[in-house]
Amino acid sequence: MNLKEIGRKARKFSKPFRVRDGDGFRLSDVDPGDTLHLDSEDKPRAKEGLAIGVEALAELQDRLYAQDRWAVLLIFQAMDAAGKDGAIKHVMSGVNPQGCQVFSFKAPTSEELDHDYLWRSMKSLPERGRIGIFNRSYYEETLVVRVHPDLLQKQRLPQERITKHIWKERFQDIRAFERYLHRNGVVVCKFFLHVSKKEQKRRFLERVENPEKNWKFSSADIHERGFWKEYQHAYEDMIRHTATPEAPWYVVPADNKWFTRLIVASAVIDTLSKLDLHYPKVGPEKLKDLAAARKKLLAE
Repeated sequence: MNLKEIGRKARKFSKPFRVRDGDGFRLSDVDPGDTLHLDSEDKPRAKEGLAIGVEALAELQDRLYAQDRWAVLLIFQAMDAAGKDGAIKHVMSGVNPQGCQVFSFKAPTSEELDHDYLWRSMKSLPERGRIGIFNRSYYEETLVVRVHPDLLQKQRLPQERITKHIWKERFQDIRAFERYLHRNGVVVCKFFLHVSKKEQKRRFLERVENPEKNWKFSSADIHERGFWKEYQHAYEDMIRHTATPEAPWYVVPADNKWFTRLIVASAVIDTLSKLDLHYPKVGPEKLKDLAAARKKLLAE
């Protein structure tokens, strides 16, 4: 498998959706239904490309684990029904479970509310040699908490710390945190799966009408849909203020799941392929041990 060639092709797909500088970014400039030059007839070829990408990702992850120098953090944010779970499941399907850690962040517990908002995420950061996946993350503190200000009052902050600049301050904190991770060998790659309101409605109806998908439905999802405009503004502002060269956002069109998964896989492969991952080289003493072990085994 030519990983360099696969990495080059992956970059070609993912680069159009990468945001490294959020200045002037507008969410309305990204079409949730975009599939680049691919159409429905290309869907089988895209799925084949994803399968190749999954295989390449497995090899890159194996090298990452063996080298034990870098850690990779993948962050997924999206509106409900945008396909985060499916993207994670399909893209990471070939990765060794020992080298991958997945955390889904729900509403904070009482213990978590007794700490700063980054505390629970810090506890879940990936070890060197591993890929960590955050299904939602500390970015919720600039999204759902911003859309529902009453949640901010439940965070037990000193009242004088809740100012009109709090969102700007949180963006500053997050940028500093991600810069710290970058300097310590943790590669941060962030995905916003951009689904349209029309497609979200279709997927919600499917969950309601299909008995096999009833378990996915939550009335809370419908409630949050009522704040669509507020969330779009919050996501746009989040990307504008936290897209950096060391921790870029990928704003991925999410109306077509097959395309979403292809782009996510491409971005992860591109990220890993830039790390010059390789299996550790053994020294003279280790080579002697290996030769001695081989001789002993052959003599049995």
